[in-house]
Amino acid sequence: MKLWRIKLSLFINYFIFALLLNSVGTVILQVQNSFGVSESSAGILEAFKDLSIAVTSFLVASFVARIGYRRTMLIALAIVGGACLAMPQVPTFWMTKLLFLATGVGFALVKVSVFASIGLVTDSSKQHVSLMNFLESFFMVGVLSGYFVFSFFVRNSDPGDLGWLDVYYVLAGLCGIGFVILALTPMNESSIRSERRPLAGDFGDMVSLCVQPKVLVFIICAFLYVLIEQSIMTWLPTFNSRILNLSASLSIQMTSILAASTALGRFSAGLVMRRLEWFTVLLVSLLLAAGLVVVTLPLAGLTSGEPVTSWFDAPLVAFAFPLIGFCISPVYPAINSVMLSSLPAVRHAPMSGLIVVFSALGGTTGSLITGVLFERFGGKTAFYFSLVPIGALLVALAIFRRQPDRLLGEQSPSTEGNHA
Repeated sequence: MKLWRIKLSLFINYFIFALLLNSVGTVILQVQNSFGVSESSAGILEAFKDLSIAVTSFLVASFVARIGYRRTMLIALAIVGGACLAMPQVPTFWMTKLLFLATGVGFALVKVSVFASIGLVTDSSKQHVSLMNFLESFFMVGVLSGYFVFSFFVRNSDPGDLGWLDVYYVLAGLCGIGFVILALTPMNESSIRSERRPLAGDFGDMVSLCVQPKVLVFIICAFLYVLIEQSIMTWLPTFNSRILNLSASLSIQMTSILAASTALGRFSAGLVMRRLEWFTVLLVSLLLAAGLVVVTLPLAGLTSGEPVTSWFDAPLVAFAFPLIGFCISPVYPAINSVMLSSLPAVRHAPMSGLIVVFSALGGTTGSLITGVLFERFGGKTAFYFSLVPIGALLVALAIFRRQPDRLLGEQSPSTEGNHA
């Protein structure tokens, strides 16, 4: 196999979906401007994205090995590339819903295939971990890039102009490049042909896990975390525009602070947790997040009300509030690690399925609730609401910590044998 071409395709795929998945906040702002959609109606886009990811992730595990990783990724790129081409041609809100539906389906297919393909293009556990980290880092590069790519096509003089939809021609082109590279690159998948698993088996494993008290508490923690994260990430561009009077393009660009602070927070926590217990770090992180909400949101009422078009003229709250990403970001990877380490290796796959499903449900719930609050009570109240799930998450984490380190009836992962 020509490994560099396969790896290049994996990186391109991840970059494309990072741009598309995390554009939902930007698109929510733009569909309000372009199509006259209300905040609560626009929030449904998160559901089209997340629920399609959840459903497809649950179903795809039984079929990807049979279809083949390479072929599955080609199908995903074709689906999303076609949706991107259609978006500027059919500039309507319902087409936007279909776009995020296609994006969710495509991402689920790609994520499963990409993660599984890493084992085919690496020769050791160190190489595997290294490539996985590079992919996740590159995903964040895509997130950061997306805010600037989309803002480039937004016209501040007429935010409702449909010219911003031309960005999807660029994304369709990236899908085409990734498709061609992957189509011309053979992959030896013979080693996974015998590892097919029926849907009923994966479903049965998920159900058996759900009856464990530790898993139930973990699911609540994961749900609450993603509810907080996605409610803020999705609605921050609208908050910047409607409450802080930033121009449409600047509102989108300054949301990149949230993505950057999230990345920095997870990197820093990875270093700190080598010395401190995970619960201590998360407790401090969430208390800081709550404090940041209480301190920074009142500053939103001190703005002049004049339109802002430059980073240099942006109010302090536009820089300070997105730092909440730094505070809350350690929670998700930490609880996932604690949960998976309490399970034997053979149950990591069904547990991962549960993580994806309930994370998607949390993201959808958070976005919809925040959209309704934003429309009825205003942006400040909508973001003050984050204090409620932050408090609930603190309680859930305390309960999660008190659960036994190893699930009842489970053996240590080390006794289950090694796996790649």
